[in-house]
Amino acid sequence: MAFVCVHNSCRSQVAEALGKHLAADVFESYSAGTETKSQINQDAVRLMKEIYGIDMEETQYSKLITDIPKPDVSISMGCNVGCPYVGRSFDDNWGLEDPTGKSDEEFIIVIKEIEKRILQLKSELDNKN
Repeated sequence: MAFVCVHNSCRSQVAEALGKHLAADVFESYSAGTETKSQINQDAVRLMKEIYGIDMEETQYSKLITDIPKPDVSISMGCNVGCPYVGRSFDDNWGLEDPTGKSDEEFIIVIKEIEKRILQLKSELDNKN
């Protein structure tokens, strides 16, 4: 399962962390982008630590599509900042607004939406097996 956005610094990183945290027994989670940033969004890092006790900087870093294993499923976080191309069509586009530079409340809305969708994916895939 690959969660993809352009910079691989915020939404896709949150999805990777929550996928590993909530659904590791059902699928492997990776995040990637078509560009990288020098660090993960610090607001996302802080809020993920506060809400879930997850330190994304311990186990994650910004990476390109070519840096991860070829995924069975690719999910776009949202193409509002330009849709990356990963060599094939996305299986789903979650259409999430990038919360970078916005309030903690707006960040938390996006994080909780990602959590909800990860749990839905886990349930769907678990029911297929």
